[in-house]
Amino acid sequence: MTDEDGYFGESVASTYDESTAAMFTQETVAPAVDMLAELAGTGRALELGIGTGRIALPLARRGVEVHGIELSRAMADRLRGKPGGDAIGVTMGDFATARVPGEFSVAYLVFNTIMNLTTQDAQVDCFRNVARHLAPGGTFVIEVMVPELRKLPPGQNTVPFHVGENRVGFDTYDIATQAMASHHVTVAEDGQGSFRSFPFRYVWPAELDLMARLAGMRLRERWEDWGGQPFTSDSGTHVSVWEKVTG
Repeated sequence: MTDEDGYFGESVASTYDESTAAMFTQETVAPAVDMLAELAGTGRALELGIGTGRIALPLARRGVEVHGIELSRAMADRLRGKPGGDAIGVTMGDFATARVPGEFSVAYLVFNTIMNLTTQDAQVDCFRNVARHLAPGGTFVIEVMVPELRKLPPGQNTVPFHVGENRVGFDTYDIATQAMASHHVTVAEDGQGSFRSFPFRYVWPAELDLMARLAGMRLRERWEDWGGQPFTSDSGTHVSVWEKVTG
């Protein structure tokens, strides 16, 4: 995917913070920043898919040097326009392959962003790219959903995730290929409607663990959320931490 594809171009970037406002609350952001700041220690942090800076800006305010990789210039421009945004370095490119100078204590992917890589090969490349950036003993953190396949009865491929008065959102799954897409239908007060669809590739926790092993990392911890709740068979998300193997 390229920025010209428009998935996260100007039309999305211009309203991204408002459309995902629930993800910007202090209750949501603070636990993630706390964990990432602890993992970074006195080192640097690398955010893959830095977007408009939801996590990077408060992490930088904690004294952590943050650098980002971002494909969408429109999203990066929103970050640079915020207070403190011009102090965060951003490398433009695909986070599965783009290189950044220096070493990092922690790299991270939040809010399902690993699924923006729509092939298994690209996801494997991402782990290998992260391993090249990490210092020995450094960590890679991913926050991502657990595929909701248990909600699919035979013959159905659609799971709604939001049903409101003027907006409907639903995911579609292709179990054979692990391809999925999120669809958003919005109707304005004047009756005009809009439709957006974003392609993803869902990925299982055990599959991520194997990708980590291929890249020279091993699972250190896994929780249901940033607050450290235990990960169980009923968890809808997980926050996983892999450590770069030394020696």
